[in-house]
Amino acid sequence: MSGTFVGMPAFPEAARTAVRDATLRGNLRHATRTIRDKRARAVAELEDWAALREAGKRIKDHTLRHLDRYLVRVEEAVTAAGGTVHWAADAAEANEIVARLVEETGESEVVKVKSMATQETGLNEALEARGIRAYETDLAELIVQLGRDRPSHILVPAIHRNRGEIRDIFRSEMGAWGRPAPEGLTDTPAELAEAARLHLREKFLRARVGISGANFMVAETGTLVVVESEGNGRMCLTLPETLISVVGIEKIVPTWRDLEVFLQLLPRSSTAERMNPYTSMWTGTTDGDGPRTFHLVLLDNGRTDTLADEVGRQALRCIRCSACLNVCPVYERAGGHAYGSPYPGPIGAILTPQLRGLTTELDASLPYASSLCGACYEVCPVAIDIPEVLVHLRERVVQGGPAVRHGNRVVLKPAKGHAAERAAMRAAQWAFTHPGALRAGQRLASRTRRLHPRTLPGPGRAWSAGRDLPAVPAEPFRDWWQRTRGGKDGAK
Repeated sequence: MSGTFVGMPAFPEAARTAVRDATLRGNLRHATRTIRDKRARAVAELEDWAALREAGKRIKDHTLRHLDRYLVRVEEAVTAAGGTVHWAADAAEANEIVARLVEETGESEVVKVKSMATQETGLNEALEARGIRAYETDLAELIVQLGRDRPSHILVPAIHRNRGEIRDIFRSEMGAWGRPAPEGLTDTPAELAEAARLHLREKFLRARVGISGANFMVAETGTLVVVESEGNGRMCLTLPETLISVVGIEKIVPTWRDLEVFLQLLPRSSTAERMNPYTSMWTGTTDGDGPRTFHLVLLDNGRTDTLADEVGRQALRCIRCSACLNVCPVYERAGGHAYGSPYPGPIGAILTPQLRGLTTELDASLPYASSLCGACYEVCPVAIDIPEVLVHLRERVVQGGPAVRHGNRVVLKPAKGHAAERAAMRAAQWAFTHPGALRAGQRLASRTRRLHPRTLPGPGRAWSAGRDLPAVPAEPFRDWWQRTRGGKDGAK
């Protein structure tokens, strides 16, 4: 999706490196546990949370089923309100549209609201190649940008950094990007926040072009919604003369009444707040108030391909709350960089392979970046069954099969390196459909149990290196049942 992540190794290799970093693991452990504990308390305050969750799921599913109709309605409403709508089939087209719009203003600098969509397309790098400098204004995104780093969390992109590291980044890098850090800057949160505020304020007051994403688009009025905790986004959305918003086509909600559901679900699931401190909404342009020119870039970039998958399409319900990351034992230990995508954690493990395809070693490895414990499904505010999609994508990796890529129906080839797994699954399928052979195999396994190795040989060694092989019982269940109950269901 983004050039920033080109060349990343497959997840197992990247994760192996990450788990050796004790500082990283400590930062992640402290942050994720703090966030998830706060979220649990915030959610427990609402007696109707389960009903809200189901409502969010149904609204999203309805919208995805009728996405063509709602997209047209959004375009009509935004245009009627004085905005201009552009359609981008992929990341390259979206970046080209944005770069051209900025160049038409004559400006060479832009300020940005935190945006997953522009991370996905690699917009900052694309603008830099055209001589346009993009300044991130979200505090965590600023830390990542100044540190020449990559985001590692959906909600808190710099979650892998501690206060001392942030202080050092501000001291050494702020001057090259604008106002330098104050002399004697310490690592106290108040001083770090003040240094960022002073550094960014001059950019807000100077910028003539702002770039944003959106958390939601209301189809009935063409209104865009951004929720945040700092207020930097509101500065970007109101001060520039030109505002360009890049938004994934799945971010639509049909009506304002539907939006109300998500404005309850999102803050409690993400920042563990009852409501977001800053909720900004704008509809086109208004004379004398806010930007004079508004452009909406609707981004596909694999979303319609994902929509064609009856199992995988539920990933498009995602409202980017990051609750699944904060409960995932794999993410907590490996961190976000190991996923090689702007979308880390459980949601990234199912969304990225569908948006990018399964053609690279990295993308084919992401569906396996999970223990399938199911914690991600339990906390998802729109009930995405992430384990179900993970298993579905694993099957596609191993078996190949029909899929939709770039709007065309194709037949995917099985990924390399899974021949032994395919053979094992075929053998299991044959055995389970031949009861006599299954019974004989079970008896043989029980009678030779003392000869079984403690670890698996060959390709199975990687599996048993971190797990104990389950012990084979002294007799198969069928034999035990026949011996103790005589095969009669009603036996006591």
